[in-house]
Amino acid sequence: MKYFPLLWATLWRKKARTIFTLCVIVIAFLLFGMLQGVNSAFNQAVERANVNRLVTTSSIALTENLPYADMTQIEALPGVARVSHATWFGAYYQDPKNFVFSFPVEPEREFSVFPELKLPKEQLDAFIHTRTGAVIGADLARKYGWKIGDRVPLHSTIWTKPDNTSDWTFDVVGIYENPDDRSQESAFFFNYSYFDEARAFGKGKIGWYTVQVKDPTQSAQVAIAVDKLFANSPDETKTETEKEFQQAFLKQIGDINLIVTYILIGVFFALLFATGNTMMQSVRERIPELAVLKTLGFSDTGMLALVLSESILLCVLAAFLGLFAAWMMFPALKDYLGVVKMPTQVIVEGIVVALLLAFITGIFPAWRAKRLDIVEALRG
Repeated sequence: MKYFPLLWATLWRKKARTIFTLCVIVIAFLLFGMLQGVNSAFNQAVERANVNRLVTTSSIALTENLPYADMTQIEALPGVARVSHATWFGAYYQDPKNFVFSFPVEPEREFSVFPELKLPKEQLDAFIHTRTGAVIGADLARKYGWKIGDRVPLHSTIWTKPDNTSDWTFDVVGIYENPDDRSQESAFFFNYSYFDEARAFGKGKIGWYTVQVKDPTQSAQVAIAVDKLFANSPDETKTETEKEFQQAFLKQIGDINLIVTYILIGVFFALLFATGNTMMQSVRERIPELAVLKTLGFSDTGMLALVLSESILLCVLAAFLGLFAAWMMFPALKDYLGVVKMPTQVIVEGIVVALLLAFITGIFPAWRAKRLDIVEALRG
């Protein structure tokens, strides 16, 4: 640390150049933090998938609905413990920007198949017996200030009523929590029976089934049995584990991991040239000064360490500022990702990348300083 003042002084020897280089690196690591944070959030959602749940959808596409009557046949299969279903409602509250993840469900089935969703028994009973009842996540309730007893209007972008209106009103009768994963407290569940009776089209259909199996090791066999039930029927199915389903859903958006990787590789190579050029220029301009330092007793190894430390200071300082900015901005994506804060793993990865960048861009000018000949440097 005793050489830190010297490092700091040489770093700001050319203020304009240092500021521009810092800005480039800060922006690059801001981009790194946001993109890698999104990628990590998607991966975490996949990894949280329950090992004893299967998801059954139409073999044609996720948007194709399935008959409600199929549920009794699935329940009768060996190895099946419980079955629930849900349908994509596609709704927003007051303004299209206020998108709400809303699903018509059967209360008892939904909260049996998803035991991680904690709802007091009296609120579940109210949900069962209230035709227009709805249960919302604790985070969603906090976001809009909703509470039990409120009447909430939602506008569906898909489902209309016989009078051609798309406005639906629900009575909040319960608020659920997910203590193991607070990011999953943003859903809006309402009664399927009310939805099916009131909608103008698609009656007797559901979006997908969630099948809870008795033994997770038998998931593959149960999935095959479910699809075999409806083979060669007008409504053939595709059954996969919850993890596979979520991965397939993300693939519809695009290969997020591949896209992020390509972007970050491009950014990294751009940084190599920008930062490397700065370090090379800095050393080239200070050849006589470095020679004087050698005459004062700095060893060859000491000169290498000094220049390399300057590169590390520049890269790590800028990376820290960029990652901090990303960490501050990341909660703004909460409504889209369900993640409250950037995963710590992303910060660690960012610092590692910064150190790698510093080493690659600093090693060549540092090696030049190490091999510097005092007489030739002072003569020049």
